[in-house]
Amino acid sequence: MAPLTHSATSTTFELRFASTPRGARLARRLASYRLDSWGHGYGSEANEATTLVVAELASNAVTHGRVPGRDALLRLTRTDDRLRVEVADTRGERHPAVGPGTADTETGRGLLIVEALAETWGVTPRTGAPGKTVWAVLHFGHPSNPATA
Repeated sequence: MAPLTHSATSTTFELRFASTPRGARLARRLASYRLDSWGHGYGSEANEATTLVVAELASNAVTHGRVPGRDALLRLTRTDDRLRVEVADTRGERHPAVGPGTADTETGRGLLIVEALAETWGVTPRTGAPGKTVWAVLHFGHPSNPATA
């Protein structure tokens, strides 16, 4: 697992994952595990929202941002009452957009979920490498078990 970075106001978890569906599932599972270790237990609103956002962003990265042989990057940055989720891929020319998504379509509605759960979200150029970073900021309260935070 990736190292944690601690500062006075934030904690960061990073994970490089294969640009494959299996890699995206790993990112989702480890994000849920990390939230649990930070005091937002499995099944909590914070853990469920984070898992959904990571699942969508990681899935988009491996579906639309995949470059064979290049990994994607998940970064979770926790502050007192917010969590910033970032998923970076190596395709800078393809930017996500919220699609119309109807009941009849099988794809195109995932970013609507991100938009609904996140306080804000967006896309920025990736720093230090080619590509882009899709990010979302989730707002939630303090962990249920502050001793593990």
